[in-house]
Amino acid sequence: MEVVRLSDAKTYIAPKHYDMRSLRLQGLEASGADFAWTGLSYFLPGGGAEMDAGPLGKIYVVLEGEVTIELGSGETHVLGRLDSCFIPGGEARAVRNDGNTVATMLVVMPYPEKSS
Repeated sequence: MEVVRLSDAKTYIAPKHYDMRSLRLQGLEASGADFAWTGLSYFLPGGGAEMDAGPLGKIYVVLEGEVTIELGSGETHVLGRLDSCFIPGGEARAVRNDGNTVATMLVVMPYPEKSS
């Protein structure tokens, strides 16, 4: 078993995100998790992620505050504490914190398949 304490988690840069800070909790450089990585995102008021469609699916779990998820279709969903969503690979989404408090979100992402 590998334990990563929040006090030891390292920051990482998430492309196309703004007014957001993130910590790697598991996987990649944080641990030997070999099927997915997990990040913790702190979205400041007004912070978010630009509309983008990554190739891999992702899971979002809101731990505190609220975030608005806007899909490429224009559909929007407000997720509150302990609400979650799965966004399939290829589906465009934007994330934003429209509130006046920090929103905290857990992100779970698989690793890309290795080409042989």
